[in-house]
Amino acid sequence: MAFKKPYETLQEIQSSGCVRVTLGLDVRLIQGFMAGAFIALGSLIAIVVGGGVPGIKEANPGLQKFIFGSLFPVGLILVVITSAELFTGNVGCIVPGVLSKKIHWLDGLKNWFWVYIGNFIGSISFAYFLVYLTGILGKEPWLSSVIAISENKISQDFTTLFFKGVGCNWLVCLSIWLAIASDDVVSKMFGIWFPIMTFVTVGFEHSVANMFFVPMGIMLGANVTWGQFFIVNLIPVTLGNIVGGSLFVGTVYWYLYGRNK
Repeated sequence: MAFKKPYETLQEIQSSGCVRVTLGLDVRLIQGFMAGAFIALGSLIAIVVGGGVPGIKEANPGLQKFIFGSLFPVGLILVVITSAELFTGNVGCIVPGVLSKKIHWLDGLKNWFWVYIGNFIGSISFAYFLVYLTGILGKEPWLSSVIAISENKISQDFTTLFFKGVGCNWLVCLSIWLAIASDDVVSKMFGIWFPIMTFVTVGFEHSVANMFFVPMGIMLGANVTWGQFFIVNLIPVTLGNIVGGSLFVGTVYWYLYGRNK
């Protein structure tokens, strides 16, 4: 299958970043909404299948985590193929353009902010209207699974969540890199699947996915407050996502393949 060389991939990533920072506010919010909903959809199918096998979880927890992780990537596949705006992916796509002085850093921050807001609205809306009101996860074994996921995500300390956020977006932005390096849809899907499956299976933390997981648990009765969600989980995970994507993908590959071009 045809694919781009690293230098060519970086050039396309920079071009993508330059386009993203010129999008109108309405487009950013709508595309951000769609990306948040797509990630929520991936999270939902992961819970329905991976959270619906308590017997496997007890007997073989590694297999249960793999089942959960193997289904989650459907969300990012939809994001990439439809060119939706996902905060975590944009972290890695915009930094090379900033370092090459093709994008002003303030324009990059504005993109991150509004896309993040769009992602949050999309995730929450999907959780409330398409999952909570429909009762899809309102009975066992899914109810216990959602509540356990939600409570676990606010039971960890800042440092743990921060570094789990770093590991997550390192892999997310690598999946974006592989998708952009690929020249056909099937290759893009495989390029996305492996890194995303890996981060979910090992238990790293994704800020946009948590915009679905934790609020969904709150809606269904988890012992979690909105304040705990924002302060205990979302802040450290978001900061870790920024470091993981911007440093280990955006900066590293700009230094290797774009610094002298």
